[in-house]
Amino acid sequence: MKEISYQEWERRETYAFFSGYSNPFYMVTFRQDVTRLHQYTKAHGLSFYEGMIWACTEAVNRVRAFRYAMHHGTPVLLDGRSPSFTDLKKDSEQFYIVTMEHLPDIDAFCNEASRLSQQQESFIDPEKESPDLIYYSCLPWLDLTALTHDRDFSAPEALDDSIPRIAWGRYSEENGRKTLGVSIEVNHRFIDGVHIGRFAEHLSQIMDQLQP
Repeated sequence: MKEISYQEWERRETYAFFSGYSNPFYMVTFRQDVTRLHQYTKAHGLSFYEGMIWACTEAVNRVRAFRYAMHHGTPVLLDGRSPSFTDLKKDSEQFYIVTMEHLPDIDAFCNEASRLSQQQESFIDPEKESPDLIYYSCLPWLDLTALTHDRDFSAPEALDDSIPRIAWGRYSEENGRKTLGVSIEVNHRFIDGVHIGRFAEHLSQIMDQLQP
């Protein structure tokens, strides 16, 4: 984590502008081609869900704005963000939250995510909660077109929450291509539409580079 001089921060004026809003958060959903990722995870015996988490985390960390945060009133640039994702207990409708360090290799990441998920017994590990996370969820039962997230606006520094919330739904297939809706919710104090566009570009590039 690297501290940034507020007076020299490129987002100083934008941050100040959106600091006047009682709700600076907004959500965007876009259609994502996941054909190559689906092929890769199936060929390698990996979880498609965990593969999506890996790809999205890689894409987030390639966009500088997604690594901005406030630390005790000072802007900082995080070294990187790591995933915190929901998962379902076996033969149950109750979910739990798994938090782990990001790994740059998709196979190693998915294997570790599966291991941690299978061994977790508690709903959440509070000691792993930190400002450098990405919150993930999935609704595989429907074609996702939009999704908002719960927030506690009464919490201290709630309006400076810089943690991206990313979710997706069931994929559909047409002409041999699989696509799904990716929803991303961010804080306008730190992230603009152009940055979401760059996230989407990186996400496509990361998936396209996979060789099943």
